[in-house]
Amino acid sequence: MTCWYEGPLAAFDTETTGVDVETDRIVSAALVVQDAPGARPRVSHWLVNPGVPVPAAATAVHGLTEDHLARNGRWPAPVMQEIAVGLAEQAAAGRPLVVMNAPFDLTLLDRELRRHRASSLGHWFETVPLLVLDPRVLDKHLDRYRKGRRTLTDLCEHYGVTLEGAHEASADALASLEVIRAIGRRFPSRLARLTPAELHPLQAVWHAAQARGLQAWFARSGSEEAVDPAWPLRPDLPAAA
Repeated sequence: MTCWYEGPLAAFDTETTGVDVETDRIVSAALVVQDAPGARPRVSHWLVNPGVPVPAAATAVHGLTEDHLARNGRWPAPVMQEIAVGLAEQAAAGRPLVVMNAPFDLTLLDRELRRHRASSLGHWFETVPLLVLDPRVLDKHLDRYRKGRRTLTDLCEHYGVTLEGAHEASADALASLEVIRAIGRRFPSRLARLTPAELHPLQAVWHAAQARGLQAWFARSGSEEAVDPAWPLRPDLPAAA
């Protein structure tokens, strides 16, 4: 029987106006579907005019300027609908969805759906659950004592995955998908016996433990920065923008 990391997978990634999931906006997104390792991926890509200023710091990361998005991006409402439909189709097809640092991208998408569609991400998965695989959570759990950062670029280097065009949504989505396959091959004795449906709730537990550890480290360092333990989606805030 084929292990899940050698089978069909999808991956999702966004580029944004910043790092606050409650107030920042999606400026580009990509959904990559691959039926088997080495198979040609099918890519859906969206460019969004967020309708708000794009800070220079964000442009420095992903290269998308406010002027370029105003001229070439689409309005958010139909894009968020299309993205939600695309993710729901993956769930219906039984394809796990790879999302690097899932609480960031999925919470941003949820807030955009609430903002522009009077909907929510959970609405699309009331009958068929979305099964998420998060490279960051899995890597930190399976290789918890390894030193160093664990950004997508770091994980690609560690697992020997080529990342061309970092901080472009399609490139990052494909790279995160390949990292997940590499993690599976690196730790087959610990992952091959688990299905994505079993891994999904386990990652929620592992992420919460990781968040508590990071929160404790911040406290020892004198930082008041809060770490949200929720995974793969942060709960809605009553005053969300």
